[in-house]
Amino acid sequence: MKTLFQIASQLRRDTRGQDLIEYALMAGFVAVAAGAIMPGVSDSINTIFTKISSVLVQAAAS
Repeated sequence: MKTLFQIASQLRRDTRGQDLIEYALMAGFVAVAAGAIMPGVSDSINTIFTKISSVLVQAAAS
């Protein structure tokens, strides 16, 4: 059986999951930045999608 020290040593040398962790951190930072930016932009986005929706409803009706 491996000792706890041997397992910890192997985990420290294993870098296979390092990229995944880095990508997850970057995705988290992007999500935080988007959350900080979106409140100021949300009204504009809502207006655009409302206009698109009304045009699609009119096109479907004709």
